[in-house]
Amino acid sequence: MRQVGVNSLKIGDVLEKTIYSSSGRILLGKGVKLTPLYISRLKDMGISAVYIEDDRYDDVVVEDVISEENRRSAMQIIEDCSQAVRLGKDIDGFELKSIVNKIVEQILFKKDILVTMMDMRTRDNHLFAHSVNVCVLAVILGKALHLEQEKLETLGAGALLHDIGMVHLDSTLWGRGGGLTRQEIEQLRTHTIHGFEDLRKRKDISIVAAHVAFQHHENIDGTGYPRRLKEVDIHPLAQVVAVVDFFDRLTSDHSDLKKTMPHEACEILMGLAGKMFNLEMVRLFLKNIAAYPTGITVRLNTGEIGVVVDQNPSMPARPVVRVFDEPEAGEATAAARLGPGQFKEYDMVQHRTIFIKEVLS
Repeated sequence: MRQVGVNSLKIGDVLEKTIYSSSGRILLGKGVKLTPLYISRLKDMGISAVYIEDDRYDDVVVEDVISEENRRSAMQIIEDCSQAVRLGKDIDGFELKSIVNKIVEQILFKKDILVTMMDMRTRDNHLFAHSVNVCVLAVILGKALHLEQEKLETLGAGALLHDIGMVHLDSTLWGRGGGLTRQEIEQLRTHTIHGFEDLRKRKDISIVAAHVAFQHHENIDGTGYPRRLKEVDIHPLAQVVAVVDFFDRLTSDHSDLKKTMPHEACEILMGLAGKMFNLEMVRLFLKNIAAYPTGITVRLNTGEIGVVVDQNPSMPARPVVRVFDEPEAGEATAAARLGPGQFKEYDMVQHRTIFIKEVLS
Protein backbone atom coordinates (compact mmCIF):
# COMPACT_ATOMS: atom_id res chain seq x y z
CA MET A 1 0.00 0.00 0.00
CA ARG A 2 0.98 3.63 -0.27
CA GLN A 3 -0.39 6.94 0.90
CA VAL A 4 -1.84 9.34 -1.65
CA GLY A 5 -3.17 12.86 -1.23
CA VAL A 6 -6.88 13.07 -1.99
CA ASN A 7 -6.23 15.67 -4.68
CA SER A 8 -3.94 13.16 -6.46
CA LEU A 9 -6.38 10.25 -6.43
CA LYS A 10 -7.38 8.72 -9.76
CA ILE A 11 -10.60 7.10 -10.83
CA GLY A 12 -10.17 3.35 -10.30
CA ASP A 13 -7.73 3.60 -7.38
CA VAL A 14 -8.61 0.98 -4.75
CA LEU A 15 -8.85 1.92 -1.09
CA GLU A 16 -6.48 -0.13 1.09
CA LYS A 17 -7.65 1.05 4.54
CA THR A 18 -11.24 1.48 5.71
CA ILE A 19 -12.36 4.95 6.74
CA TYR A 20 -14.59 5.09 9.83
CA SER A 21 -16.75 7.68 11.52
CA SER A 22 -16.18 8.40 15.22
CA SER A 23 -19.05 6.03 16.07
CA GLY A 24 -17.36 3.18 14.19
CA ARG A 25 -19.64 3.34 11.15
CA ILE A 26 -17.86 2.52 7.89
CA LEU A 27 -17.74 5.58 5.65
CA LEU A 28 -15.73 3.91 2.87
CA GLY A 29 -14.54 0.33 3.08
CA LYS A 30 -11.28 -1.34 2.17
CA GLY A 31 -11.36 -2.64 -1.40
CA VAL A 32 -13.70 0.06 -2.70
CA LYS A 33 -12.79 1.21 -6.20
CA LEU A 34 -12.83 4.99 -6.17
CA THR A 35 -15.27 6.80 -8.46
CA PRO A 36 -15.55 10.55 -9.03
CA LEU A 37 -18.40 10.59 -6.48
CA TYR A 38 -16.30 8.81 -3.82
CA ILE A 39 -13.30 11.09 -4.40
CA SER A 40 -15.56 14.12 -4.10
CA ARG A 41 -17.01 12.68 -0.90
CA LEU A 42 -13.54 12.23 0.60
CA LYS A 43 -12.79 15.89 -0.12
CA ASP A 44 -16.11 16.96 1.42
CA MET A 45 -15.30 15.00 4.58
CA GLY A 46 -12.07 16.97 4.93
CA ILE A 47 -9.76 13.95 4.49
CA SER A 48 -6.43 14.96 2.98
CA ALA A 49 -4.82 11.56 2.30
CA VAL A 50 -5.76 7.89 2.11
CA TYR A 51 -4.01 4.55 1.62
CA ILE A 52 -4.51 2.82 -1.71
CA GLU A 53 -3.52 -0.51 -3.23
CA ASP A 54 -0.39 -0.56 -5.38
CA ASP A 55 1.16 -3.76 -6.79
CA ARG A 56 4.66 -2.34 -6.29
CA TYR A 57 4.10 -2.07 -2.55
CA ASP A 58 2.09 -5.22 -1.78
CA ASP A 59 4.59 -6.10 0.92
CA VAL A 60 4.44 -2.69 2.61
CA VAL A 61 2.43 -2.80 5.83
CA VAL A 62 1.50 0.34 7.74
CA GLU A 63 0.73 -0.80 11.28
CA ASP A 64 -1.07 1.28 13.87
CA VAL A 65 0.31 1.25 17.41
CA ILE A 66 -3.04 0.04 18.74
CA SER A 67 -5.62 -2.21 17.15
CA GLU A 68 -8.29 -0.80 14.89
CA GLU A 69 -10.90 -2.11 17.33
CA ASN A 70 -9.37 -0.28 20.31
CA ARG A 71 -9.00 2.94 18.32
CA ARG A 72 -12.65 2.85 17.26
CA SER A 73 -13.76 2.03 20.81
CA ALA A 74 -11.72 4.90 22.23
CA MET A 75 -13.22 7.27 19.64
CA GLN A 76 -16.72 6.20 20.64
CA ILE A 77 -16.00 6.54 24.36
CA ILE A 78 -14.57 10.06 24.10
CA GLU A 79 -17.59 11.02 21.99
CA ASP A 80 -19.88 9.58 24.69
CA CYS A 81 -17.94 11.44 27.41
CA SER A 82 -18.26 14.69 25.49
CA GLN A 83 -21.99 14.18 25.07
CA ALA A 84 -22.36 13.43 28.79
CA VAL A 85 -20.53 16.63 29.75
CA ARG A 86 -22.58 18.62 27.28
CA LEU A 87 -25.83 17.31 28.82
CA GLY A 88 -24.61 17.57 32.42
CA LYS A 89 -24.66 13.79 32.92
CA ASP A 90 -22.09 11.47 34.52
CA ILE A 91 -19.16 10.16 32.51
CA ASP A 92 -18.97 6.37 32.33
CA GLY A 93 -15.73 5.99 34.28
CA PHE A 94 -15.73 2.20 33.97
CA GLU A 95 -15.79 2.23 30.16
CA LEU A 96 -13.17 4.98 30.09
CA LYS A 97 -10.79 3.06 32.36
CA SER A 98 -11.42 -0.16 30.44
CA ILE A 99 -10.35 1.23 27.06
CA VAL A 100 -7.39 3.11 28.54
CA ASN A 101 -6.19 -0.10 30.22
CA LYS A 102 -6.42 -1.94 26.89
CA ILE A 103 -4.40 0.78 25.16
CA VAL A 104 -1.76 0.76 27.90
CA GLU A 105 -1.45 -3.03 27.83
CA GLN A 106 -1.14 -3.08 24.04
CA ILE A 107 1.61 -0.45 24.08
CA LEU A 108 3.47 -2.14 26.96
CA PHE A 109 3.38 -5.41 25.02
CA LYS A 110 5.20 -3.91 22.03
CA LYS A 111 8.98 -4.05 22.29
CA ASP A 112 9.98 -1.34 19.80
CA ILE A 113 7.58 1.43 18.83
CA LEU A 114 8.07 3.83 15.96
CA VAL A 115 4.85 5.70 15.35
CA THR A 116 3.64 6.33 11.82
CA MET A 117 0.93 9.00 11.91
CA MET A 118 -1.79 7.30 9.91
CA ASP A 119 -5.26 8.15 11.20
CA MET A 120 -7.57 9.51 8.49
CA ARG A 121 -9.60 12.21 10.19
CA THR A 122 -12.81 13.63 8.85
CA ARG A 123 -13.96 17.16 9.49
CA ASP A 124 -16.65 15.80 11.84
CA ASN A 125 -14.53 13.50 14.02
CA HIS A 126 -11.22 15.39 14.18
CA LEU A 127 -11.46 16.41 17.83
CA PHE A 128 -12.22 12.85 18.96
CA ALA A 129 -9.45 11.46 16.74
CA HIS A 130 -7.05 14.02 18.22
CA SER A 131 -7.96 12.98 21.77
CA VAL A 132 -7.34 9.30 20.99
CA ASN A 133 -4.02 10.09 19.30
CA VAL A 134 -2.91 12.19 22.27
CA CYS A 135 -3.80 9.31 24.59
CA VAL A 136 -1.76 6.82 22.53
CA LEU A 137 1.23 9.15 22.13
CA ALA A 138 1.18 10.11 25.82
CA VAL A 139 1.29 6.46 26.89
CA ILE A 140 4.16 5.81 24.46
CA LEU A 141 6.11 8.73 25.94
CA GLY A 142 5.17 7.63 29.45
CA LYS A 143 6.53 4.17 28.67
CA ALA A 144 9.79 5.74 27.43
CA LEU A 145 9.94 7.63 30.74
CA HIS A 146 9.64 4.26 32.56
CA LEU A 147 6.38 5.15 34.31
CA GLU A 148 4.69 2.30 36.17
CA GLN A 149 1.54 0.79 34.66
CA GLU A 150 -0.83 2.42 37.16
CA LYS A 151 0.62 5.84 36.38
CA LEU A 152 0.43 5.11 32.65
CA GLU A 153 -3.28 4.38 33.05
CA THR A 154 -3.80 7.66 34.90
CA LEU A 155 -1.84 9.44 32.18
CA GLY A 156 -3.88 7.76 29.43
CA ALA A 157 -7.19 8.77 31.03
CA GLY A 158 -6.05 12.36 31.48
CA ALA A 159 -4.78 12.47 27.89
CA LEU A 160 -8.03 11.08 26.48
CA LEU A 161 -10.00 13.73 28.39
CA HIS A 162 -7.52 16.61 28.00
CA ASP A 163 -9.73 18.59 25.59
CA ILE A 164 -13.11 17.75 27.17
CA GLY A 165 -13.65 21.47 27.85
CA MET A 166 -13.96 22.02 24.10
CA VAL A 167 -17.60 20.89 24.27
CA HIS A 168 -18.48 24.32 25.64
CA LEU A 169 -17.01 26.18 22.65
CA ASP A 170 -17.90 26.80 19.03
CA SER A 171 -16.50 23.78 17.17
CA THR A 172 -15.19 25.95 14.33
CA LEU A 173 -12.59 27.55 16.63
CA TRP A 174 -10.47 24.39 16.77
CA GLY A 175 -10.49 23.23 13.18
CA ARG A 176 -9.52 26.35 11.29
CA GLY A 177 -5.76 25.78 10.99
CA GLY A 178 -4.88 29.16 12.46
CA GLY A 179 -6.20 32.56 11.42
CA LEU A 180 -8.09 33.19 14.65
CA THR A 181 -8.71 36.69 15.95
CA ARG A 182 -7.34 37.66 19.38
CA GLN A 183 -10.83 37.40 20.83
CA GLU A 184 -11.30 33.92 19.35
CA ILE A 185 -7.91 32.83 20.69
CA GLU A 186 -8.89 33.96 24.18
CA GLN A 187 -12.17 32.12 23.86
CA LEU A 188 -10.41 28.95 22.70
CA ARG A 189 -8.06 29.09 25.66
CA THR A 190 -10.94 28.84 28.11
CA HIS A 191 -11.28 25.13 27.27
CA THR A 192 -8.60 24.34 29.86
CA ILE A 193 -10.64 25.97 32.64
CA HIS A 194 -13.88 24.37 31.43
CA GLY A 195 -12.19 20.99 31.31
CA PHE A 196 -10.87 21.31 34.85
CA GLU A 197 -14.27 22.30 36.17
CA ASP A 198 -15.95 19.47 34.24
CA LEU A 199 -13.65 16.79 35.67
CA ARG A 200 -12.57 17.82 39.17
CA LYS A 201 -15.79 16.89 40.96
CA ARG A 202 -16.47 13.61 39.19
CA LYS A 203 -15.97 10.63 41.48
CA ASP A 204 -14.93 8.16 38.75
CA ILE A 205 -12.29 10.49 37.28
CA SER A 206 -8.87 11.01 38.88
CA ILE A 207 -8.13 14.56 40.03
CA VAL A 208 -4.89 14.18 38.05
CA ALA A 209 -6.96 13.95 34.86
CA ALA A 210 -8.59 17.26 35.80
CA HIS A 211 -5.16 18.86 36.25
CA VAL A 212 -4.00 17.47 32.89
CA ALA A 213 -6.98 19.20 31.27
CA PHE A 214 -6.13 22.37 33.22
CA GLN A 215 -2.37 22.46 32.59
CA HIS A 216 -1.65 20.89 29.17
CA HIS A 217 -1.12 24.32 27.60
CA GLU A 218 1.26 25.58 30.28
CA ASN A 219 4.86 26.06 29.10
CA ILE A 220 7.87 25.33 31.27
CA ASP A 221 9.18 28.88 30.72
CA GLY A 222 5.98 30.42 32.11
CA THR A 223 4.57 31.63 28.79
CA GLY A 224 1.62 29.21 28.65
CA TYR A 225 -1.97 29.44 29.84
CA PRO A 226 -4.23 29.68 31.78
CA ARG A 227 -1.99 30.42 34.80
CA ARG A 228 1.47 30.97 33.25
CA LEU A 229 2.96 28.24 35.44
CA LYS A 230 6.64 27.36 35.26
CA GLU A 231 8.05 23.84 35.05
CA VAL A 232 8.31 23.19 38.77
CA ASP A 233 4.59 23.95 39.21
CA ILE A 234 3.29 21.96 36.22
CA HIS A 235 2.21 18.38 36.93
CA PRO A 236 4.65 15.98 35.21
CA LEU A 237 1.82 14.12 33.46
CA ALA A 238 0.46 17.42 32.11
CA GLN A 239 3.94 18.11 30.74
CA VAL A 240 3.83 14.77 28.90
CA VAL A 241 0.45 15.60 27.38
CA ALA A 242 1.67 19.09 26.42
CA VAL A 243 4.42 17.60 24.22
CA VAL A 244 2.25 15.08 22.39
CA ASP A 245 -0.76 17.39 22.09
CA PHE A 246 1.37 20.02 20.34
CA PHE A 247 2.87 17.46 17.95
CA ASP A 248 -0.50 15.97 17.02
CA ARG A 249 -2.02 19.41 16.44
CA LEU A 250 0.92 20.29 14.18
CA THR A 251 0.40 17.20 12.02
CA SER A 252 -3.41 17.37 11.90
CA ASP A 253 -5.58 18.57 9.04
CA HIS A 254 -8.08 20.07 11.45
CA SER A 255 -6.67 21.97 14.42
CA ASP A 256 -5.87 25.50 15.54
CA LEU A 257 -2.37 25.24 14.01
CA LYS A 258 -1.26 25.22 10.40
CA LYS A 259 -0.57 21.63 9.35
CA THR A 260 3.02 20.53 8.81
CA MET A 261 4.50 17.21 7.70
CA PRO A 262 5.80 14.94 10.50
CA HIS A 263 9.48 15.62 9.72
CA GLU A 264 8.83 19.36 9.94
CA ALA A 265 6.86 18.93 13.16
CA CYS A 266 9.81 17.02 14.66
CA GLU A 267 12.11 19.95 13.89
CA ILE A 268 9.68 22.48 15.32
CA LEU A 269 9.23 20.45 18.50
CA MET A 270 12.97 20.07 18.98
CA GLY A 271 13.38 23.82 18.53
CA LEU A 272 10.94 24.41 21.40
CA ALA A 273 12.56 21.88 23.75
CA GLY A 274 13.87 23.55 26.86
CA LYS A 275 11.60 26.55 26.23
CA MET A 276 8.00 25.41 25.99
CA PHE A 277 8.60 21.73 26.68
CA ASN A 278 10.80 19.56 28.86
CA LEU A 279 13.95 18.74 26.86
CA GLU A 280 14.23 15.10 27.96
CA MET A 281 10.57 14.43 27.19
CA VAL A 282 10.96 15.84 23.68
CA ARG A 283 14.14 13.83 23.10
CA LEU A 284 12.50 10.57 24.16
CA PHE A 285 9.31 11.31 22.25
CA LEU A 286 11.11 11.95 18.95
CA LYS A 287 12.95 8.63 19.29
CA ASN A 288 9.52 6.99 18.90
CA ILE A 289 8.21 9.00 15.93
CA ALA A 290 8.75 8.14 12.26
CA ALA A 291 9.79 11.47 10.75
CA TYR A 292 8.89 10.07 7.32
CA PRO A 293 5.86 7.76 7.72
CA THR A 294 5.72 4.45 5.90
CA GLY A 295 3.77 4.72 2.66
CA ILE A 296 4.49 8.35 1.76
CA THR A 297 6.02 9.30 -1.58
CA VAL A 298 9.29 11.23 -1.49
CA ARG A 299 11.90 12.72 -3.80
CA LEU A 300 15.54 11.97 -2.96
CA ASN A 301 18.57 14.21 -3.46
CA THR A 302 19.47 11.86 -6.33
CA GLY A 303 16.36 13.08 -8.17
CA GLU A 304 14.71 9.65 -7.84
CA ILE A 305 11.14 9.30 -6.61
CA GLY A 306 10.13 6.49 -4.31
CA VAL A 307 8.03 5.43 -1.36
CA VAL A 308 9.08 4.93 2.25
CA VAL A 309 8.68 1.17 2.75
CA ASP A 310 10.33 0.55 6.12
CA GLN A 311 11.74 2.30 9.17
CA ASN A 312 14.97 2.22 11.16
CA PRO A 313 13.98 2.44 14.84
CA SER A 314 17.53 3.42 15.79
CA MET A 315 17.40 6.43 13.40
CA PRO A 316 13.79 7.54 12.81
CA ALA A 317 14.79 10.23 10.30
CA ARG A 318 16.61 7.70 8.05
CA PRO A 319 14.01 5.28 6.64
CA VAL A 320 14.17 2.75 3.80
CA VAL A 321 12.98 4.12 0.44
CA ARG A 322 12.08 2.00 -2.60
CA VAL A 323 12.60 3.70 -5.96
CA PHE A 324 11.96 2.63 -9.53
CA ASP A 325 13.90 3.22 -12.74
CA GLU A 326 10.98 4.88 -14.52
CA PRO A 327 11.07 8.69 -14.32
CA GLU A 328 7.38 8.63 -13.39
CA ALA A 329 7.94 6.21 -10.52
CA GLY A 330 5.51 8.06 -8.30
CA GLU A 331 2.63 7.36 -10.69
CA ALA A 332 0.43 4.29 -10.31
CA THR A 333 0.27 3.94 -14.13
CA ALA A 334 3.91 2.85 -14.14
CA ALA A 335 3.06 -0.30 -12.16
CA ALA A 336 1.87 -2.16 -15.27
CA ARG A 337 5.24 -1.66 -16.98
CA LEU A 338 7.31 -2.99 -14.07
CA GLY A 339 8.28 -6.61 -13.70
CA PRO A 340 9.25 -8.36 -10.46
CA GLY A 341 12.46 -7.04 -8.97
CA GLN A 342 12.65 -3.93 -11.15
CA PHE A 343 13.22 -1.63 -8.25
CA LYS A 344 15.92 -0.73 -5.83
CA GLU A 345 15.90 0.31 -2.21
CA TYR A 346 18.02 2.72 -0.25
CA ASP A 347 18.44 1.98 3.44
CA MET A 348 19.38 5.48 4.47
CA VAL A 349 21.26 4.25 7.52
CA GLN A 350 23.61 2.44 5.15
CA HIS A 351 23.57 5.06 2.36
CA ARG A 352 24.60 8.12 4.37
CA THR A 353 24.96 10.49 1.39
CA ILE A 354 21.35 9.94 0.27
CA PHE A 355 18.59 11.93 1.94
CA ILE A 356 14.99 12.89 1.40
CA LYS A 357 14.75 16.23 -0.35
CA GLU A 358 10.99 16.58 -0.61
CA VAL A 359 7.79 14.87 0.55
CA LEU A 360 5.37 14.47 -2.34
CA SER A 361 2.35 13.04 -0.53
